[in-house]
Amino acid sequence: MISIVVPVYNEEDNIDPLCQRLLEVSSRFDQEWEVILVDDGSRDHSRERLRAWAEKNPAFKLILLRRNYGQATAMMAGFHFARGEVITPIDADLQNDPEDILKLVETLNQGYDVVSGWRRERKDHPLSRNLPSRVANMLVSWTSGVHLHDYGCTLKAYRREIVRDIRLYGEMHRFIPIFAHWQGGRVSEIPVRHHPRQFGNSKYGWNRVWKVALDLLVLRFMDRAFTRPIHVFGGFGLLSLLLSALLGLWAVTLKGLGQADFIETPLPLASLMTFLLGVLSILLGLIAEILVRTYFESQNRSVYSVQEAVNIETRNGLHAANGEP
Repeated sequence: MISIVVPVYNEEDNIDPLCQRLLEVSSRFDQEWEVILVDDGSRDHSRERLRAWAEKNPAFKLILLRRNYGQATAMMAGFHFARGEVITPIDADLQNDPEDILKLVETLNQGYDVVSGWRRERKDHPLSRNLPSRVANMLVSWTSGVHLHDYGCTLKAYRREIVRDIRLYGEMHRFIPIFAHWQGGRVSEIPVRHHPRQFGNSKYGWNRVWKVALDLLVLRFMDRAFTRPIHVFGGFGLLSLLLSALLGLWAVTLKGLGQADFIETPLPLASLMTFLLGVLSILLGLIAEILVRTYFESQNRSVYSVQEAVNIETRNGLHAANGEP
């Protein structure tokens, strides 16, 4: 089954033509399909129009969120309720072309786990939309090591097992290809069509760049140090302690040479402050280590992900080789 997930927020004029296009495209699938419509707390008449489509066609499923949570949360809700082995999100503003879903699914069936759309010829404003998007894409590619031209394109195709355990927060939905790459998934990118917005207003602009930068900081930490936070906090703490020792030695040296008394230089105070900062950083790292262990063990989560197991049986949550306990 193919599940098409559509997060919607204040797109009342786009809903009818979008759903009609999705209906036409989906009828050409050679397998069962569904459309998951997720209303993210719209304040216009989007809900009424979405409800009409869900009542008219049982293949259109409707999820109404209580308030506006953001695109990532709405998308995650759609992923949660989707039943398909292939999940394809698409924007509700009709700038993505539903026809390209067929190409994405076809490419996915060539052995990929994620196929990302690339709006090679964008029809948005060059300064307010295209330029910040290019800056964000270069920043993400450089930081993550996963080089895609267009992380911001919602139109993608995922295998269900890739997004099944992913939890999306903030603006993290654009980073799903990175999560998939970290899990050993195969990621590809193909050009898709892009149309000018006809109705409604865009929800993005230059403010997205600094949000992406902050999300990248979180992403980098999750990748490199989530299971070993003491390496980050403790490393910074040790550097602070080393700096404290050097500053203290400098102050003592100046005192011994008669060049400056302790009260005549800020070095003793700086040494004390960096010493306290180092101690606090190490203690914070220890607390983070306890929290990480609590996170994994309380939820019976594993720090690794198994793609396939051969001659392995599972008994009481433990793995046994060749049926032996």
